[in-house]
Amino acid sequence: MSSVSGSKVIFLQVVMKFITSQISLFMQQRSIRRNMGFLLRFIFMLLSLVAIYSILFHYIMEYEQRSYSWITGVYWTLTVMSTLGFGDITFTSDLGRLFSIIVLLSGVFLLLIMLPFTFIQFFYAPWLEAQKKGHTPRSLPADVKGHIIVVSPDPIALNLVDDLKNYGARCVLLSHDSQTTLDLLDQGYEAVAGEHDSGDVYRKLRISAAAMLVVLDSDVRNTNIVFTVRDVDGRVPIVAGVQSDDAIDILQLAGCSHVFQFHKLLGEALARRVLNGEARSSIISRFNDLAVAEAPVMRTSLVGKSLSESGLRQLTGANVVGLQERGKFVLPTADTRFTSTMVMVIAGTEEQIESVNHLLASGRGSCSVNEDAPVLILGCGRVGLAAARHLEARGRQYRVVDKKIKREIPQDRMIVGDAADIDVLEKAGMRNAPSVIITTHDDDTNIYLTLYCRRLREDIQIISRATLDRNVGILHAAGADLVLSLASMVTSSIINLLAPGKVTMINEGLNIFRNSVSQSLDKKVLMSSGIRRKTHCSVVALRDLDGKLHINPDPKHVFARGEELYLIGDSRAEKTFYETFCKNEALTDAE
Repeated sequence: MSSVSGSKVIFLQVVMKFITSQISLFMQQRSIRRNMGFLLRFIFMLLSLVAIYSILFHYIMEYEQRSYSWITGVYWTLTVMSTLGFGDITFTSDLGRLFSIIVLLSGVFLLLIMLPFTFIQFFYAPWLEAQKKGHTPRSLPADVKGHIIVVSPDPIALNLVDDLKNYGARCVLLSHDSQTTLDLLDQGYEAVAGEHDSGDVYRKLRISAAAMLVVLDSDVRNTNIVFTVRDVDGRVPIVAGVQSDDAIDILQLAGCSHVFQFHKLLGEALARRVLNGEARSSIISRFNDLAVAEAPVMRTSLVGKSLSESGLRQLTGANVVGLQERGKFVLPTADTRFTSTMVMVIAGTEEQIESVNHLLASGRGSCSVNEDAPVLILGCGRVGLAAARHLEARGRQYRVVDKKIKREIPQDRMIVGDAADIDVLEKAGMRNAPSVIITTHDDDTNIYLTLYCRRLREDIQIISRATLDRNVGILHAAGADLVLSLASMVTSSIINLLAPGKVTMINEGLNIFRNSVSQSLDKKVLMSSGIRRKTHCSVVALRDLDGKLHINPDPKHVFARGEELYLIGDSRAEKTFYETFCKNEALTDAE
């Protein structure tokens, strides 16, 4: 019996200690103490009113020549105020009944309306918020290092975290809101709550041991974050995205290691994809002497021919290492036939890429589309303006369609109106335009305009911007020939900084990556190694043991341990290669 009693005492002590600690934690915040003061004052007022009503009850009962105890007066007051009924005690005089009505109405207002809302607002809701904060992570374990801290839990930042996790990087999201942090945790992200301008927050995030800090908020808030972090640690690499040109210098002065105008980069990338009569391909990546370019098949003599019939490698020395058709990447075979919706991914030297340009430009034949006509740009935000400036720098004619006049665009190239209006598009030159670039910041609008433009012109080149990766496939299905997303632009920039020379994202989900010849490939012949068949990757270059780079290596080459392979493939193919032929290494290895 004594042991049972002792267990009960210990249990009660634990419960009391828990309750005490919870109350102590709850009362530590100044706002909580202020709210509790309001709640206590309201309760005091309510109790005072009950006491006054109980006293008046006795005076009126004496007026009616009846007598009751003080407890009965309190009982009657609470019964009436709570609208439970009069029961066995009622007044018989008009004065008593008028008093009963007053007590009843005040009880309805104070007990049934004011008390619940006051209790919820000043006690229950703050208590729930305190409970959330108590369960929200606010620091990282002491052994965490090599992680990437991302400030801004918007969809683009979440897309970045998802992609970095595929490369083995550990990412931590910083959010100032406890509820947002809990939502991120429920979605499977690692998130910590804290203020963006607090040095203690970044110390708890182990900023000194982090591989990188990425800030994707407004220019003003980014500057504050960078200043705060630099006050804590002066060495961690900081990458920031900016919106205005003026913010670049400010963020660099604040201590940013790398500053990107992602919207400007996206606009220029969209403009580079526009078909050009002389330069049919555009170089999208370089690895020393290796150049990788995109070349649309549209309006060339290759349409309808097979890869072997085209003679591209024999005539130029460049190699078609992949084909993209409406967002899908495929490895070509000798019998693969080109269609007008395909985009070739070509690897070679810059001289070989230039030879491809001459070959495709000379083989245009009798094209019904005037490629020197003005290019249409639908939407003139930051992306559209960057695209227009890039086209102007290249000497290309263009027309901008937007609902508002933009002072940065010459008036003779500005068409004011709704891009979904056929009369506005006709005025802008839709019937003769060789290409249209859709640049609005709303993916739904871009899908609508893509479908609309494709129905108006089957032969026009449609290049569209997407904000989120998940809408890239939908835009291709709507009729876009090329789609570039802002989210992928951010991801590729960060990954290229984390793994310089190891991974280069060159398009939507299309990567060039470098890896040493592993033991499983040692002494195997390239053509029979199974790289292409097993992983859906293509070897575009090889650096031998003497350091010489072989672009488009001989298929009969025998691998040697220590040689470096340069491969191209989409994200799934890259992952398959690592799983098949080598151990997948993280982007940021902890030291």
